[in-house]
Amino acid sequence: MSKKTLIVVGNGMVGHHFLEQFCASPAAADFEIIVFGEEKQLAYDRVHLSEYFGGSTHADLAMGTLEWYTEQGIQLHLNEQVTGIDRENRTLETPRGSYRYDELVLATGSFPFVPPIEGNDRPHCLVYRTLDDLDAIRASSEGARAGVVVGGGLLGLEAANALKSLGLEAHVVEFAPRLMPVQLDADGGALLRRKIEELGVQVHTEKATTAITEGEDARLRMNFSDESFLETDLIVFSAGIRPQDALARASGLEIGERGGIVINNQCTTSDPHVHAIGECALWEQKIYGLVAPGYTMARTLSAALNGDRETAFTGADMSTKLKLLGVDVGSIGDAHAQTPGARNIRFNDEQAGHYRRMVISEDGKTLLGAILVGDNSHYDTLLQYALNGIALPENPETLILPESQGGAPALGPDALPETASICSCHNVTKGDICGAIDAGCSDLGSVKAETKASTGCGGCTALLKNVVDSELEKRGVEVSKDLCEHFPYSRQELFHIVKVNGIRTFRTLISQHGKGHGCDICKPAVASILATCWNEHILATDHVPLQDTNDTFMANMQKNGTYSIVPRIPGGEITPDKLIVLGEVAKEYDLYTKITGGQRVDLFGATLSQLPEIWEKLIAAGFETGHAYGKSLRTVKSCVGSTWCRYGVQDSVGMAIRLEDRYKGLRAPHKVKMAVSGCTRECAEAQSKDFGVIATENGWNLYVCGNGGMRPRHADLFATDLSDEELIRTIDRVVMFYVRTADRLQRTSVWMENLEGGLEYLKQVVLEDSLGIGAELEEHMEGIVGTYQCEWKTAVEDPEKRKRFREFVNAPSQTDPVQEWTVERGQRRPVLESA
Repeated sequence: MSKKTLIVVGNGMVGHHFLEQFCASPAAADFEIIVFGEEKQLAYDRVHLSEYFGGSTHADLAMGTLEWYTEQGIQLHLNEQVTGIDRENRTLETPRGSYRYDELVLATGSFPFVPPIEGNDRPHCLVYRTLDDLDAIRASSEGARAGVVVGGGLLGLEAANALKSLGLEAHVVEFAPRLMPVQLDADGGALLRRKIEELGVQVHTEKATTAITEGEDARLRMNFSDESFLETDLIVFSAGIRPQDALARASGLEIGERGGIVINNQCTTSDPHVHAIGECALWEQKIYGLVAPGYTMARTLSAALNGDRETAFTGADMSTKLKLLGVDVGSIGDAHAQTPGARNIRFNDEQAGHYRRMVISEDGKTLLGAILVGDNSHYDTLLQYALNGIALPENPETLILPESQGGAPALGPDALPETASICSCHNVTKGDICGAIDAGCSDLGSVKAETKASTGCGGCTALLKNVVDSELEKRGVEVSKDLCEHFPYSRQELFHIVKVNGIRTFRTLISQHGKGHGCDICKPAVASILATCWNEHILATDHVPLQDTNDTFMANMQKNGTYSIVPRIPGGEITPDKLIVLGEVAKEYDLYTKITGGQRVDLFGATLSQLPEIWEKLIAAGFETGHAYGKSLRTVKSCVGSTWCRYGVQDSVGMAIRLEDRYKGLRAPHKVKMAVSGCTRECAEAQSKDFGVIATENGWNLYVCGNGGMRPRHADLFATDLSDEELIRTIDRVVMFYVRTADRLQRTSVWMENLEGGLEYLKQVVLEDSLGIGAELEEHMEGIVGTYQCEWKTAVEDPEKRKRFREFVNAPSQTDPVQEWTVERGQRRPVLESA
C-alpha cells in the first residue's frame, strides 16, 4: 500500500512544532512529508529575534537541524514559495514544479502591517520580521544617527531595542495614547513610557503620520497630522501583523471578514483536506499572535490527523510576561476589566517604578486579570490564580503588595493543583512534570527534554524550576544549585571556569560551558564575574548587553528620568578647591546637591547628554567615578581620627583612604561598604558595615559581614590588633573569598551565614590558610588593584563609548525629560505628582 502525502506550507516556529508532534505520532508512518519554506533558512526562534543584533547567528536561533529533517524522511524545500493551490486536484504549484497532496497544512504565519502612508516605500523604510529584515536594518544603520519605529506594541519595542543595540538614537511613534495599548491600561502605559524614555528611547504617542518625505538634516522626515515632524535616518514599521492568507484566499478557502483562514476546533478549514495553524488561522473571529496558541493548534491538528476527534482547539490564554528594553511587563487574562461587575485593586509605587493592577470578580473570590509593569515577581502567582480558579485570599490586595507592607509570599508549588498549567507554549501541567519525574527525570534539564516545558517563549522558566525542585525534594532527590537553566554550574563554579580558562566574553562562556542565549539571571552574574576576573571597562563591547541601566550609563537613574553623579571622595577627605569645583558644576548644571551618610556629595538632575560633560569637569579637578551605580565598593566612611580628635588612637582617615583606593572598582556579587573608626567610640559606625575597622592602641580590630538596610546585622569581630599590612592582607583574602564563592546578589552577611561552619570556618580559611589559597587570593587582588581604571575617564576619552550618551536628533542637548521643576530649600527638585 502506497503512502499518502502530507504537505506543510510554512517553516516557521509553528510549522516546525507541528512536524515535531506529527513525526512522533503513529500516523507519520502512513505519510510522505514535504515541507516548503519561503526563507532560505531553516525554522528559527522569532521570539528571541532581537538577539541577532547581540551576536546570535541563525545557528543559535535554529529550531532544529537539517539532519533531523533527513532522519524523519522529510523532503525540505527552502527558499521555494508556493504560488498556487488546486484544491479540486489536490495539487500545489511552485516555480520549480507541481506537487500532489492528500492532506495540506498551511502554516504561512503573518506579515508586518505597513500603514498606507505616502512615502512608506522610500529607501530606508523597513520592516522587522525576519533575519533578512534584520540584515537590511543593520545595513541601513551604517552611517545613520537615528532610527524610528512605527508602532508601540511588543514587536515595536523589541525593534526599538534593536536600533539601540546598533548604536542609533531610537524613537517610537505610536498612534494610540499609550504604549502596548492591548496589554496595558493608562497607568501601566505611562510607567512603561517613563521607564523606556529613561533608557534613552524617545516615545511619541497620539501621532498619526501623514507622509514620509526627504529630510533636511537626516535621510527622512515623518510629517504628522498635528503639523509637527520628526527627522530620522531609517524607519522600521512594526505596527502589527496581518495573517498571511493570500494563498488560501486565491484557492477559494473561507476567509474571515478582516482576513485569516477560517478553521474549526480541529484546525481544519472549509476544505476537509486543508488545515491551517498559527497566525494565518482564524478561530472564532480571533487571530492569535503568540507562539503558545500556535503550538496548541499544532498539537491539536497532529491529534486530528491521528484520528483523535476529542482533542480540540478552544482558544488560548493570551497572558504574557515580557522584558522590554530591560523593563518587566506582564499582562494576564481580563487585564482591562471587561467582565461585568469586575473590580480593580491597584498598587502604584512611583518611586520604585512598580505598578500592579488586579482585576477581580464582583464577589471578590476570583482573579480575572492583572497588569504588571516594572516588576514581574508577582506574575507567576497571579497567573496561577487566574488560570486555575484558585480562590483569592480574604484580603486579595496582599497578592500585589510588597512584603514590607503586608504582602503575601509567592504561591508555592505545593499550592498548585495537578491541572495547573506551567508551560502554556507546550501545554505542560504540574501533573505532567510530576509524571516525568516519576518516570525517571532527575533534574531540570531532563524534565525540559521530556516535557518540552520552557522551550517556547521561556516565560515559565522560574516557575518550572520551583516546581521541579519542590517535587524532587519530596522524593528525596538532591536539588541542583545551578545558576539557571543555561549553565549547569553555581556562580562559584562559573567563576573558576572563567578564571582558569581565561574566558573573557559571555558568548564564549555560554558556547563552551552552557546552552541557549542566556537570561536575566545569568547575564548580570557573568558580567560581574568577568569584571572581577579581568577588570575590563564596563562598556567593553561584549559586556554592554549584560549590564543593567545604571551600569550602562555609569550613573544612577532617578525616578524622574535624570541621573545622579557621585564622584569618589576617599575617606570623606576633600580639599577646598575640590569643594569649589563641585559647587561650580552643580551651579552650572542646576543640580540638586546633597551630602550623604556615606561622606559623599551626590549631584542630582543631570540629563543623559550632560553626563560626559560633567564627568570631564570633575576629572579635570582630580575626581573619579564613585561607582555608586555598580555592585562594587561604595564608600569607606571614617571619623577624623588621631589627627584631630582627642580620643583618636590611629589615623582613621589615612587608613580609610588607603582602603578605598585599594578596593575601588572591584566588582562583587553585591555592593560593599566599609568604615574606619579612630577609637572605640566608633563614630564611623564601622560595626554596621561589610568590613569595619576600629583602631586600638596596638593596631586595628577587623569586623566582617555586617550591614544596615531593612534587615540590619551587626558585624562579627574577625581579628584583633592587626598592623596596617596585616589588616590589608586579611581584608584582601576575605574580599576575594567572598567574590569567588558568594551567590549572585548575596550580601556578605548572608554569605557568611550560609557558609558551612560560618565565622569559624571563614577564620580558618583566611587566618590559618586552611585551604592553601591565601597567596592566590592576595595575588588576584593585586591584579585587580593594578588594572584599575576610572570608568568615567575611559568613557569620555573613547568616541565610540561616548556615543551612548548622545541626545536625540530632534531635541537640543539641554532638553529636560522632567515636565516640571520647583525650588525647595534653595535647590531645584522635580515636582512630585499628587497621589
